[in-house]
Amino acid sequence: MSTAAEKIKANAERLRQKPPTSKPAGDPAVLAEPQTATPQPPPASPAKQPIVRQKTVRRTVDLSPTAHRALDNWQRDTADRLGLARVTGQEVLAALVDRLLTDPELGDHITQTISSHQ
Repeated sequence: MSTAAEKIKANAERLRQKPPTSKPAGDPAVLAEPQTATPQPPPASPAKQPIVRQKTVRRTVDLSPTAHRALDNWQRDTADRLGLARVTGQEVLAALVDRLLTDPELGDHITQTISSHQ
């Protein structure tokens, strides 16, 4: 079994016997040939725009057992009224958030409710 030093020497010898490549890759000792063409400016990038998230973001809510049961009942009743097989909690919460963000009066009412629970 050979030692690490012997392995390094054998590798160095193998590399010495290998014919050199046409272009040294990243050797700092070799100077690059001067370029004859003028460097091209980088392409004009469009104005920086904020990155908009494409995937939906999950939120969760903790409900008391009573509120959970009442929401389930409301969803079933609403599905019956709409003639649907079911109305999901996802649909309900997404609709509530959309309405909250577009209805200032509802926003004020929710703010007062939160304030009274604090």
